[in-house]
Order: sequence, then structure tokens, then C-alpha cells
Amino acid sequence: MNKKNEELNTVNRLISKSTLKPNGVLCLFLIIFITGVFSGNGQKSPYPDSPVIKDISLDWSSHRRAAQGSDNFQLTWADDNNLYGSWGDGGGFVGNDNKTCRVPFGVARVEGSGKKWKGYDVWGDPKCSENGATFNGKSWGTISVEGVLYMWVVSDHKYGHLKFVNLARSFDHGASWEKSDWKFEITDRLSIPTFINFGKDNAGAKDDFVYSYFIHVQDTTNTKFEMHENGKLYLARANKDSLWTGRKAFKWYKGMNSGEPQWGTVVEKKPVFEDPEGVGWCLSSFYNLGLKRYILSLEHTETHKGIMGIFDAPEPWGPWTTVKYWTEEEYFGKTRPGNSLEWGNNIFFLNFNNKWLSKNGKKFTLNFTGGGRGQDNDSFNTLKGSFIVK
Repeated sequence: MNKKNEELNTVNRLISKSTLKPNGVLCLFLIIFITGVFSGNGQKSPYPDSPVIKDISLDWSSHRRAAQGSDNFQLTWADDNNLYGSWGDGGGFVGNDNKTCRVPFGVARVEGSGKKWKGYDVWGDPKCSENGATFNGKSWGTISVEGVLYMWVVSDHKYGHLKFVNLARSFDHGASWEKSDWKFEITDRLSIPTFINFGKDNAGAKDDFVYSYFIHVQDTTNTKFEMHENGKLYLARANKDSLWTGRKAFKWYKGMNSGEPQWGTVVEKKPVFEDPEGVGWCLSSFYNLGLKRYILSLEHTETHKGIMGIFDAPEPWGPWTTVKYWTEEEYFGKTRPGNSLEWGNNIFFLNFNNKWLSKNGKKFTLNFTGGGRGQDNDSFNTLKGSFIVK
């Protein structure tokens, strides 16, 4: 049940239990309450407007689609100048019909520019891909560091996708992968992470650390892809040279002291981002090298409804401000001038990368995906647009 329905039920309970006649005061209260519910006033961004980015514009006539039936595709810019990322539950770019070459988990390579790209299946069905996949899972976090691809991999569906997360790595641009023998678990109140991506092969990184956002888990018995109410994110970092070594390599944001972030153990972690409207079950982040702003993209309020938020900050730990906050009434893709592709209101993931970004940080090609059950946005989608700066 979403927040709006809960509030409507609250109204009904107030009316049914009230021993008062609907006098002017009570009626006025109910009018104000119900007006707030139906106007979408319950969906207000938790952060003020960005001081740098006024809005974003999207060119829907540029919308391209491929890999029908395969979703996710968080992309990183690797040292070979290609983009890499994983897909879930489909045949990738080769099996473009949700049946052919279908695997639970695969890795793709995307070559070319944001205007003219082509996708390849690097690791998936052994009959169709360049290499056969060797384990299952899902991922929304890939990064290239010094020629090595790292990928956060959540547990296979038979365990529940939020049960635990391993780190995987590839020394051959996704042709083969190995998983770590350590993991973060749902009992740590952590789920599906993403890396903060910088430039090509992590060029332009803030320092020698690799940063990741993790989603806070409230109910450790629920391992489904659902909205996390009263959403929170945690920030962890590990030195690039010790990223693979284990849990203890990761230090967790635990607050600020004299204007400086403080780092501690996983049990000392404190939220770095909060949204009372909720946080979705996956997210993406990158550093806009041109605008010098960290960008965070994720769902709120209800999943698979295009109710997305884009936030920015001068540092990985904030302070956060709002670039765009779509709502139930005005969701991502509600209007798509110049676009005739099949559509369903089911978007749950947006992703930006620096390869498909202009040098001044304003013009971009983003990619997105949705839950169309093999149709429409259950695919790899790209869209040109611009950050409108102040």
C-alpha cells in the first residue's frame, strides 16, 4: 500500500470513529487533509532546490531501445573506451525478444557515442554471448579502476535478492569474473549498492578511495524488490588498492565533525541521505566532471511507477539538493513529444555516465529501464537531454 492510500484510510477511520457531527471545524480539517493527499503534497522533495542545476530537459525524439526483455544496465566507462554493465532476466542485446539466449544475469559492452551506440553480450548464454556466465545474481553497481572491472552482485533469487551482496571482479573486460569470499548481509541492514562513477577508468576520482552507496534495510525478513519506506542511504569507501581484500577495508560515513566527514565501522554507520517518501531498491550515482556535482538517481514513494528523484551535492556526503523530483501525477515519461515507442509507466532506474556527457557537463545521454515483463521499457533505453544550469 502506498502512502496516499494509507492517508485515505486514515481519513476514513477518522470519519467512522468520530462522534462529532461534521461541523465547520471538522469539515475544514478534512478538506485540508484530503486536498493535501490528492494534490500530491505528500510527495515533496526532502531537500531544497539545487543551487547549480535548475532543471533537466529531455529530448524524447532521441529515444532508442534495444535488448528487449533485459533490464538494469548500470554502466561504467572502462579503460578500453567502452561502457560495461550488467543486465537481468533476458537475452541481452543478442536475444532481443525476452526468450532467445535468456539468462538470469549477464554482462554487456556498449560501444560508441550516446548518439550512435551498439551493444554486445560479453558474458551470458554460452550459445549466444562471447563468454558463458558462471554464476547468477543481479547488479546495479559496476566500476572500472586501473583496468579492472568491479561489480557489486546481490544474491540469486533463490536466496532472496537482498539477502547478501558480494564483490566481483574481471581482469579481461567482463569475459570472466570471480566473486569475493566475503560479503555484506541483510543483517548489516544493507542492501543493493552502487558505485560512484567518475571518468574513464575512474579518471578524475576525488582521491584514492572508491565510494559506494548502500540502501538501508528496515525489515530484514523482506528480501523482495520493494520500496524502502522512510528511506536512507549509507556511504562506504575503500582504498582502490585494498578494495578486494574484505569487509574491513570499507569504512563507513558516521557523521561530520568540524566540517569534515568521519569514518568508522559498519556498525557505526550513519545515513548520508534520507527521504521520508522512501527509497527504491536500486540506484545509480556519478560525478559530473563538467558541473563538478555528484549526481544521485533513485526512486521514491512507489516502485515501478516512474516516480524518480535526481539529487546533486558538492561532495559524496552532501549537502544534498534537488535537481528533479517526479511525482505520481507527473512521473518520468508521462509526456514524450516526438516519441512513438511502446510505453508503460514502469520505470525504476536511471543512469548517467561521463562518456556520454559534454565537457561542460550540460548535455548528456542517459539510459533507463523499467519493468514491462518483456515488453516496452523492460529493455535498454537511451535518451538525450540537458542539465539546465542557473
